[in-house]
Amino acid sequence: MKITLSVIKADVGSIAGHVTVHEKQLELAREILSREKERGLLIDFYVTHCGDDIELIMTHDKGVSNPEIHELAWNTFKEITEKVSKKYKLYAAGQDLLAESFSGNIRGMGPGVAEMEVEERESEPVAIFMADKTEPGAWNYILYKIFADPFNTAGLVIDPKMHQGFVFKVMDVIEHKTVDLRCPEEAYDLLALIGTPSRYVIHSVYRKDGLLASVASTSRLSLIAGRYVGKDDPVLIVRAQHGLPAMGEILEAFTFPHIVAGWMRGSHHGPLMPVPLRHAHPTRFDGPPRVIGLGFNLANGELVGPVDLFDDPSFDKTRELANDIAEIMRRHGPFMPGRLGPDEMEYTTLPSVLEKLKDRFEKVED
Repeated sequence: MKITLSVIKADVGSIAGHVTVHEKQLELAREILSREKERGLLIDFYVTHCGDDIELIMTHDKGVSNPEIHELAWNTFKEITEKVSKKYKLYAAGQDLLAESFSGNIRGMGPGVAEMEVEERESEPVAIFMADKTEPGAWNYILYKIFADPFNTAGLVIDPKMHQGFVFKVMDVIEHKTVDLRCPEEAYDLLALIGTPSRYVIHSVYRKDGLLASVASTSRLSLIAGRYVGKDDPVLIVRAQHGLPAMGEILEAFTFPHIVAGWMRGSHHGPLMPVPLRHAHPTRFDGPPRVIGLGFNLANGELVGPVDLFDDPSFDKTRELANDIAEIMRRHGPFMPGRLGPDEMEYTTLPSVLEKLKDRFEKVED
């Protein structure tokens, strides 16, 4: 039996600015999904949040991009917006809902989506990562470390099922094209692309025999809306063990808080800080960017768990380093590299500033 794991997220309103969601939003989401589980549309579900984003984790047998599942997520976010976010005047109510009505597939409508359809193995551990105040390209470094770096993942060297490497499907989010790159033989080509995370984003990773190992959300809200409407706050699914990276190898990739785009107004660089659920409410300069991780086992579609993967003192040094990096980046104020480059600022107020000043620029004679 094939099981589909769908992770769909959206920011539909939050308390005290972009800090955290309201418990009544989560309660309503659980009520709606519980009804659909009883009706048989879902096998199981789990509702959580990272910062101001609500995350719907759902299992079913409908396959990826299923209209019923996507419409359920859309209607859930709409109902939360109308019944809770607007009622309590939460900030940015319905922010990620960029369309007036559902049109068959939630992709391209604002919410982020990561889905995979799998035949459950004898044991099926999965990790689901959810970030706030950053963009899909934030996963590039992480996925490279997990699936291509033997200094991070010992199994690439000593596990016969992993020794041949993995295939990375990379998406050009500007041109809407994908390319498959095989590692280790095309590792340098892969790095040449994914080192530009604002444009080239890892969509999914496969073992050389075709086994799907990981899927990430790739939507860019600013490219959909044509203006800044909030950062994308991506989600990521990674399968673990049995010829795939061990859970400890997956988590090892998060021990370096690499610098990502996002943070305040989606216009700054900051460290990606792995935190337990209880710390998933970024406040300093609306950040720094956060990531939470939940570990489950799939059992005929049932979500067994979760384990709060970053609720571990072994990540304290990582968080300390993230705070040190955050301090350095904040001292730059409005200067690059604290602030994003001009290509990423085109969806902010910068174009209007340039428009206002354009007639005051004077040509310099050589």
